[in-house]
Amino acid sequence: MIIHEFGKDNQKIILLIHPSMVMWDYFERVIPLLEKEYHLVIPALPGYDPENRQDFSSIEEIAEELENWFLERRYAKIDCVYGCSMGGSVVVRLLANHHLDIQSAILDGAITPYQLPWLITRGIALRDFLMVSIGKLGGARVLEKAFSTDELSKEDIEYLGNLMKTVSYKTIWNTFDSCNNYSMPPKISTQCKKIFYWYADKEEKDRKWDIAYIQKHFPNTVFRKFENVGHGGMALQYPDLFFKEIHDLIKYGIK
Repeated sequence: MIIHEFGKDNQKIILLIHPSMVMWDYFERVIPLLEKEYHLVIPALPGYDPENRQDFSSIEEIAEELENWFLERRYAKIDCVYGCSMGGSVVVRLLANHHLDIQSAILDGAITPYQLPWLITRGIALRDFLMVSIGKLGGARVLEKAFSTDELSKEDIEYLGNLMKTVSYKTIWNTFDSCNNYSMPPKISTQCKKIFYWYADKEEKDRKWDIAYIQKHFPNTVFRKFENVGHGGMALQYPDLFFKEIHDLIKYGIK
């Protein structure tokens, strides 16, 4: 896994983990804002990196690799960890592992493990796999129908279409299978005292189970609903607000 760093001379560290179906440059609009004050660590997750043709592995393996990367460099703490959707799943696992000193965390539309029978989770993963695979075969026009058009511009659809040409079917399957079913410790807790769960008004119904899971296992979490934005849209559509929210969280804590 290739890990990109910006603002390395800054003391405070922010880990940014991108969602599925995009590359690490998902953060290109917020990097110039954050790197002036923070040391940014941005992994290019396997399966979504044209420079490293690995398939996506699992939420557990990615979390472990990130932990090893930080521990090998003896970074004492991470001031903020942000993860969106699939990236949020990685953050959930990092919080529960207790291997890193995470001062604050933002779970942006994070996907939590389904609490459903195994056969049903297979069916859901198969449905999602087929939807994205059809988009991969059909190109930008099919992708435009498969994804919510009020969240994706023409440029976004073209970007997604180009990326899907490089994403393997194994990565697509592993992504949905792992995000829906990744394992967690028998007793779930975290030492992190400042946790936000962000979700968009347009996805409130879709995130109902995820919110309930976080409320149960991380009860100190503060939930924030953002209007006029779709799933994972903060970094793309509102980079200035994205910067302000993270900056204020690090500087002032939970308000």
